[in-house]
Amino acid sequence: MKYPTTPIPGGVCAPKGFTASGVHCGIRKNKQKLDLCLIKSEVRAASAAVYTQNIVQGAPIAVTKANLADGYAQALICNSGNANTCNADGVEIAQAMCALVEQHAGIPVADVIIASTGVIGQPLPIAPIAEGMPALVSGLSGEISGNDNAAAAIMTTDLREKIRAFSFDIGGVECRIGGIAKGSGMINPNMATMLAFITTDVAITPEMLQLAISRDTEISFNMVCVDGDTSTNDMMSIMANGMAGNKLIDSEGDDFNAFCQALGMVTNYLAREIARDGEGATKLITCSVHGIPAVDARKIAKSVVSSSLVKSAMFGADANWGRILCAMGYSGVTFDPSKVSVKFSAASSPDDICEVTVCENGASVDFDEDLAKKVLTHESNEIAIIIKIGEGSGHATAWGCDLTYDYVKINGDYRT
Repeated sequence: MKYPTTPIPGGVCAPKGFTASGVHCGIRKNKQKLDLCLIKSEVRAASAAVYTQNIVQGAPIAVTKANLADGYAQALICNSGNANTCNADGVEIAQAMCALVEQHAGIPVADVIIASTGVIGQPLPIAPIAEGMPALVSGLSGEISGNDNAAAAIMTTDLREKIRAFSFDIGGVECRIGGIAKGSGMINPNMATMLAFITTDVAITPEMLQLAISRDTEISFNMVCVDGDTSTNDMMSIMANGMAGNKLIDSEGDDFNAFCQALGMVTNYLAREIARDGEGATKLITCSVHGIPAVDARKIAKSVVSSSLVKSAMFGADANWGRILCAMGYSGVTFDPSKVSVKFSAASSPDDICEVTVCENGASVDFDEDLAKKVLTHESNEIAIIIKIGEGSGHATAWGCDLTYDYVKINGDYRT
């Protein structure tokens, strides 16, 4: 069942009772780049998170897990420019950041979510963060500017901010949900993205909130791959303060489903934008797989967008569909190759679609190479790889990007 939703501005500030801020405190050398973010709820909020599956994890992950043990939070602080990972005093620094939120914003330490992103293995000084706190707190705003500053402050190599919000109805009550994300490189999440922060004014229990985001990440952020590297600091967190006034969601049903749909619309948009903004990328790649059970379709789609050879072919506008079947074949899914068809598609609008079928029944077809080149160099810079296997109703979508010379350049001197 589809529930009506309406796009609205404001990101994390769109839901009732949320304010946000972003400042430059001095962690990053470039004074033009914001590097400290704060998101605050007017009241204590049901909260949940999903984290990186990397065994090496940033100190903020451990501190956030401890603070969210009771399922509630009221503020989130995040710095960019330094991951606070593999540091002897990392946990102490993360706890000190939470203490600064308590000191300057009046939010108890145990109600603070904390995240960091940037270079791994470099000590994170607390002094610039402490010096930036007065401006960070005084800059808290529920206006679009507050959200935009927060979104800018969590960026590292990102070229564009990633923001989305929707209004929707639960039991006759208007509710809102909004989010911001960062992520451009070191993206192969297996949980969420580099960082994604979501707010909502829906009244929902922590248990149902955790269920919602755990399910959602499997079909949103988990389906993104830029370069195959899973970060040490990946986190997706959500705060739900209940200020919309809807009846508390404490079980599955229509209200829960409406919330999950709105959540998915935010996360799917952010996931897509992360892939679009991949380091050095020139093209967004969307791979959709149809005709087999969804769990298998997800594995195949993710395998295709993760293939360095497929990514390279898309960069060179080479309709080398054999690489796609190769990536499908090592996905871990058992399927009949003789039932596979592959099509490339690009569109400027729903009424302007350019596409070419390159494989049917697992074998080559006589396709127009010039048309294929036109599709793969389409002005939209969005390439769809459409795969069909059999006649089943299951399907899944994954997002990736092409692999370019600039990716190596960016990561060859990341610290300098």
